[in-house]
Amino acid sequence: MPISLYNTMSRRTEAFTPLDPERVTMYVCGPTVYNYIHIGNARPPVVFDVLARLIRRNYPKLVYARNITDVDDKINKAAATAGVPIGEITGKYAQAYRDDMARLGVAPPDVEPHATAHIPQIVAMIERLIASGHAYATEGHVLFHVDSYKEYGALSGRDPDEQIAGARGEVAPNKKSPRDFVLWKPSDETLPGWDSPWGRGRPGWHIECSAMSETHLGETIDIHAGGVDLTFPHHENEIAQSTCAHGGKVFARYWLHNGMLTFDGKKMSKSLGNVLQLHELLNKHPGEALRLLLLRGHYRQPLDWSDAALTQSVRTLDGWYGVLRDMADVDAGEVSIPEAVEAALCDDLNTPQALAEISQLADAARRATGDERAAAKAALLGGASLLGLLQEEPEAWFRQGSPGESVDAAAIEAKLEERRAARAAKDFARSDAIRDELKAMGIAIEDGAQGTRWSVVKA
Repeated sequence: MPISLYNTMSRRTEAFTPLDPERVTMYVCGPTVYNYIHIGNARPPVVFDVLARLIRRNYPKLVYARNITDVDDKINKAAATAGVPIGEITGKYAQAYRDDMARLGVAPPDVEPHATAHIPQIVAMIERLIASGHAYATEGHVLFHVDSYKEYGALSGRDPDEQIAGARGEVAPNKKSPRDFVLWKPSDETLPGWDSPWGRGRPGWHIECSAMSETHLGETIDIHAGGVDLTFPHHENEIAQSTCAHGGKVFARYWLHNGMLTFDGKKMSKSLGNVLQLHELLNKHPGEALRLLLLRGHYRQPLDWSDAALTQSVRTLDGWYGVLRDMADVDAGEVSIPEAVEAALCDDLNTPQALAEISQLADAARRATGDERAAAKAALLGGASLLGLLQEEPEAWFRQGSPGESVDAAAIEAKLEERRAARAAKDFARSDAIRDELKAMGIAIEDGAQGTRWSVVKA
């Protein structure tokens, strides 16, 4: 099914046609690993995980790269504060990121390049930029000369004054233009560094992604994606570096950007105290519920995070898993992807519409009878799988407590057996008392035609 995507560069929705259908390439900017990420940082990997699943429906040979930035001034500061080498900080938080992504149901990328493993490629790219007149060395620094690339600003649409404001964070001597940004900067003995033609130093942030993308995906890639906050200066600078290093070749053919998260209508910020660490959320709530909430809004729009919205996501999954639990006796056979779900995602990754279609599939499965039940179950499972949802066994979903908490299933079953005996003896007072005891333990019970079932009440 044809895929259409909104291209930030052209500012319009375009049919997606890869350069080489036998090797489709996608690069998504990954984390800078100096701490646990916050929930807003989780939106790009979740959203573009769905995109990767969708693309592979048409182009199985997708090569998806998501980098790890493991050299950065924030990392240096965290290591200095902790009194440990930077590798100890980056190793810990890179693994935490991978673990958290797995708990969100995000598949690992095909390639996970680390910046520190690409220093020779970074140095080589900088040398090419200097040789072609697009960069210059000054006092141990190397700067990209923005005025040498006339298309600078095309992605973000910023005027020159805004571009200058965006470059002020890069402190460097003898800039030819206030807009020029750092490709290489010197390191003293207290900082990590590598030998280079310009002295011992370390790369700037932007050049890292250009070199890693070139190394693993080639000079021109199909899709480059990330948060809208990276449009300027990071992605703008990547375009300038890569285009000039490759003799004017297009760097990325499609640019995709997801909107930011807000919290109860307010921007997430440390000053407001509303920054929610993903790691902490995953220790309190099911990863699939967090994933569902991150997909509820269209990826290009802002998404408001709230406790009420998270509770609703849990309830939605309770309903869908409830349908599957009621159909435990049904063999779905080969799972199929319903056309309506795929069509919604092919329309610029319209996850809200896709989720609406899944709700309809759940309703249809709930109403299905006889021979209809197998096809209805297969459609529900298939549609949800394209969004990375309904990936657990229904009983496991209902019987899981908060992550890290153990649930004594045997003790609960013993209580239910005691309740069954009380009901058989018409001791309804004792039966009700046991229900109340289980409720106090956070266990809900449901009496039905299939007997008594229990589930953990999720936060």
